[in-house]
This record gives sequence, structure tokens and C-alpha cells, in this order.
Amino acid sequence: MSDQGKGSASTSAAAPAPGSDTYKGWLFKWTNYLKGYQRRWFVLSNGLLSYYRTQAEMAHTCRGTINLATAHIDTEDACNIVLSSGGRTYHLKASTEVERQRWVTALELAKAKAIRMMNDQSDDSGDDEPTSQSDRSEIQGTLKTLVSKLDDLSTCNDLIAKHGAALQRSLSELEGLRVPVDGGEKIKAVNERATLFRITSNAMINACRDFLDLAETHSRRWQRALQYEREQRSHLEQTIEQLAKQHNSLERAWREAPAHTAKAARRGPKEEASDEDEDTEFFDAMEDSPAFITVRASEAPHSLSASGRDQGALRTRRSHITQKPNYSLNLWSIMKNCIGKELSKIPMPVNFNEPLSMLQRLTEDLEYHELLDRAARCDSSLEQMCLVAAFSVSSYSTTVHRTAKPFNPLLGETYELDRSEEHGYRSLCEQVSHHPPAAAHHVISQRGWTLWQEITIASKFRGKYLSIMPLGAIHLHFHSSGNHYVWRKVTSTVHNIIVGKLWIDQSGDIEIVNHKTKEVCQLKFSPYSYFSRDVPRKVTGVVAQGDGQAHYILSGTWDEKIESAKIVQSSRRGSSTEGKQKTVYQTLSPKLLWKKYPLPENAENMYFFSSLALTLNEAEEGVGATDSRLRPDQRLMEEGRWDEANSEKQRLEEKQRAVRRRREAEATDAYDEEEEKEFEGYQPLWFHQRRDSITGETNFVYKGGYWEAKERQDWSMCTEIF
Repeated sequence: MSDQGKGSASTSAAAPAPGSDTYKGWLFKWTNYLKGYQRRWFVLSNGLLSYYRTQAEMAHTCRGTINLATAHIDTEDACNIVLSSGGRTYHLKASTEVERQRWVTALELAKAKAIRMMNDQSDDSGDDEPTSQSDRSEIQGTLKTLVSKLDDLSTCNDLIAKHGAALQRSLSELEGLRVPVDGGEKIKAVNERATLFRITSNAMINACRDFLDLAETHSRRWQRALQYEREQRSHLEQTIEQLAKQHNSLERAWREAPAHTAKAARRGPKEEASDEDEDTEFFDAMEDSPAFITVRASEAPHSLSASGRDQGALRTRRSHITQKPNYSLNLWSIMKNCIGKELSKIPMPVNFNEPLSMLQRLTEDLEYHELLDRAARCDSSLEQMCLVAAFSVSSYSTTVHRTAKPFNPLLGETYELDRSEEHGYRSLCEQVSHHPPAAAHHVISQRGWTLWQEITIASKFRGKYLSIMPLGAIHLHFHSSGNHYVWRKVTSTVHNIIVGKLWIDQSGDIEIVNHKTKEVCQLKFSPYSYFSRDVPRKVTGVVAQGDGQAHYILSGTWDEKIESAKIVQSSRRGSSTEGKQKTVYQTLSPKLLWKKYPLPENAENMYFFSSLALTLNEAEEGVGATDSRLRPDQRLMEEGRWDEANSEKQRLEEKQRAVRRRREAEATDAYDEEEEKEFEGYQPLWFHQRRDSITGETNFVYKGGYWEAKERQDWSMCTEIF
């Protein structure tokens, strides 16, 4: 590992003391094997640790965020900090041990606070209702009721004082009367009790007066806080609407400008362009690694064969679904209340969905499974790496028009895809966690490979765009060679949420590592920019040995194709514009690795589904009782019955909330009874948690039993979730 930039002091001199809500400062972050540690500006706030290249970037571009509520904090040596959460790991380094300890203290305190906040929050997708006018009226009503009750308490205060004084006078008068001795003694005893009552009443009256003063003070404070929050929210909504209008005007002006029309046609996205510049990224881009230029060398016989569909007898599968109804919906009226929230915690109507679950979308990664079949037959691990890289890119080709939201799976929901007869593989997914939403996936192929992954989806609505960040590692193991590849997904961004036509972009880096040979592939997904001369959706990459020697160049787009070119010679030269060194690779002619299949006819009216996607929700006999195909709201939506689908979706979410409340009550009872055995929370049916021997991370892996249960048609172990 390199220690570049270590001469720059890592300091947080302007930062508050650890334990406050915000902590800022410079740290060194490990980026990749080519560049090593790089100096980054880190901000710890509200249980989230975010980083930026510079302090100025805090205003517009966050490079990455990790949630401390689910993070593991580790210290390797005197100056290092390792944070891991949801499959994402940050390797950080402070300049001194004292500085490192300050950060560790701040991180630990923030983690404890974040866990408390997370435990206090609801655990269901429908619990975080957007603040509405009715919510505000309810708050006002509560405050009015409190004021009324305080008035009643004040009246009771006055009455107790008045009647207590009258009782005391009456008893004094009785003592003055001439009565028998026994009667006098009884009156004296009653007088003593009245005195005690008066003392107690006075104490209660004083306590009530203190409570009244305190409640009135807090009531005024709550009203001021409520009014401030209303003003802030109104200001934010006005600002976003103004930005949206400016954005729309800018797009219109750009489209109407004749000088730009031809250029836009050549390099603009097929849907509608974004106004984000080319520096808008979500992770350290490959500008951190040496840039390269490729030069064509003479042709050579070396090649990697082009991909194609499996040739063989295929079962007849459906080729169309009910066309999407033309429902109008005011998107802004719903989304304006969702800014900054987790998308999975916002109750959404099916109007925003497509009739597939996230488990089925995850299974779509296998659309180009034949790339892995070919990779399993490769003798060269470097050629195999090229095909694995092409496979990692191919999974994004189905997203280019797919701006609708898949259904959030219910906890315990599963999805199987058995293509052993046609293509030699079978796949199983299970929703193993609800918040954060996480799905485990396992695929085994008779053609020599096994793939597994656990993906947690983190998403944030930013006002103008929606960021979707899949967290977790993808593992691929080839049976004959023992090569084990690991990589992670990039960030997806849906643009024009408020105005304009929705379009999606992919940006960030993928590092694929063969943990057996230590060979590495660095892929860069370039974010779209109006001002870039590059082709939209560009992907570039380098395949290198563990010692850094490059062997292949990869190039193409994530929505169309990927090619590889073998390197025959490399050299370094300076860049005239920035003074940086660039690597010049002399290569053979590129060979096609992967090319996207054309979409089915009329796909634009069928949610832009690919041929595989059209078959994913096709009814199939013998599947598990929790399979996504059996989910009623999703089936109703696919059939075009959206009103019924919305009602059914609401029923399923309420049923899930009831199950969650019952599970929490059981956990509370177990705690109250101080059972010797610790209460065991929800456990997935087909997957269990294990620590991975290669990455050291704990994730859910397939424990077996599903396909055997299907063979027996015994689903008695399945919970009724639909």
C-alpha cells in the first residue's frame, strides 16, 4: 500500500470536540492499488460519515457515505481505522495516533447515538408517513388540548384552596361549641386530619403550579419550534420548485439552441440530458489511477470469442404481458415530502412501480449468464477476468430505460429461477432483512460456476435526482480452476425526478479481484455530462496481474457492448494540459466480449422489459409458498388492475407491520422474564450468516434445502406472508 500525500497534515482543528453532533477533518483514504491512500475531507454528522475530495465539494458532491448504526469500527495499528458496513469498507489513516484516537472516540459516540435513534424508529415501510396538512392540524389540536387541560388543573387548584379553607373554618367553629367530652375528642381528631389534608393539598397545589408554569413554558417553546420547522419546510419546497423551473428552462433553451442541436444528437442520452457536469460522481473515479491511451497494433490471431445466446431446445416462455395503463399522477405532490429520506421507508403507490420485485430484478443479473459459461472454459485466468468484467457490466444494460421502482420484497419473500434444463443454472433469492432492506442470492450452474451475493439497497431522494446505492459484495467461484472473483456494484442515479423525462445513469468504479491469482480489473463508469466529448454511458477498464502489469484494455458502454484488446506494449508520457503522466498502451484489434440483446417488440408499452424480464413473473407450478410470483398486489398490477393492486399492497404492508409488532412483543417478554437463553430474532429460512474467509465480512449465504423441499413439494416450513 502506498502512503501518498502523507506530508499533508490530517487535522480537524476547526472541528468540535468528539461527542458533538458534527465532527470534521482530513483523513487519508485507501482508494486502489494503483494510487494508494489519498487525502479526503471527512464529515461525521447524524450518524453518517461522508467524505469529499475538498471542503468546497461539501456544497454539491458527496463521494461516499457510510452508516455508523450498522458499521463495525476496527483499528489495525497506531494510525489506521477500518470501517465496514453493508459490504462497504473504508480503510482510513490519520497522520498521528492522537488524531486517530479523536476520530475513533467521535465515531464510537456517533455509532451509539445512531443505534439508539434507529431502535426508536419504526421498522416498516409504511410507518414513516410524509408530513401532511392533517398531521399539522393534529399537532395544533394536541397543543390546544394540553392548554385546556392546564386550565382545568388551574381551576381545580383554586377550588381545592377555597374548599380547604372553608372546611378548616367549619371545624374551628365546631370546637367552640359546648358538646359532650367524647364529641369534643372526635371533633379534635377530625380537625387534625383536616390540618394534614390542608398541608398535603398545599404541597399538591405548589407542585401543580410548578407543573403549570413548566408546561406553559414548554408549550410556547414547542409552538415556536413548530412554526420554525414549517417555515424551513416551506422555504425548502419553494427553493426546490424554483430550481426545478430553472432546470426546465435551461433544458428548453439548450434544446432550442441550433448550435448545440447537432452535438446533442451525437452525444446526448437517448431520453433527455442531465445538467450535471462531468465532475459529479459518487465515489473515487479512475482519475485517481493513471489515465491511458490505446494505440492499435498489427492484427494477431489472439481473440476472445463473441457472446451469443445459448443454442438449444428452449421451453416456450411468454413474450408479452398486459400493456402498461396510462395513469396520470402528480409526482411532485408525493415526492416533495420525501426529500432526504430512505426510499424504502416511503409508502408509494404501485403507479411508480414495475410489476417485478427487487428479488426478480436481482435475478436479472443472469441475463448474460453465457459469459460465465464461456469464462468457465477459459484456460487463461486473464481472459477469464475479461469475461467476468463483461458480465459485471452487462447487468446494467437492462436498466437504461427502467426508471420504475420494483416492489420492495416482504420479509421472508423468495424468488426462484430454475433454468437448469435450458441453460444449466438455477437461482434462489430471499429477503433476509427488512430495514435495512437486504436480499441474499445464490446461483449454481452445471457448467462450472457458482455465484452468490448479499445486496443491501441504500437510496436517497435529493430533490432533483434519486441515488440508489447497492451495498455488498458479489462472489463468483469457478469449480475447475478454483478462481474466486469478488466485486461490488456502482451507484445508479435517476435524473429529472421533478421535471422533464426520467433517465438513469450509472457512475463510479468497480474493482474485480481474483483472490486466487491476485489479478485485478479496474472498471470506470463515467457519469454523463453535457460538456463531455465522450460517448454517453462509457465504460473503460484495465486487466492487470497482481504486480500491476497490464494485459488487457476493456472499453465500451454499459448499455450496448464491451470489447477487449490485448496489450502488446506500454509506455509513459506526460500530459500537456495538466502535467500528469499518462500510460500509452499499444494493443491488438479489439474483440467483442458482450453485446446487448435487442428489446422485444412493443417493449416501450411493457415497462421496457427484456425477453428474460417478461418471463420472470410468469406463473409456474411447484414454487415455494413465499415466491414473488404468488404476491397478489404485484400480480394485480401486472394485469393492469392498479386500484385493486394499491388496496392489496396496503393490506400486505399492514399485515407485515402486525407481524413485526408481535415479534417485538415476544422479544420484550423474553427480556422481562430474564430467560437464560437469549431471544432469537427473525432468521431467514434458506440462508444463514457466515463470515467469509476471503473478505472477512459477515454475510448471508445459502444453507441448502430449498430445491430438496421443492422436489418433495413440502412447503410446511414457509411462513404465510401473502
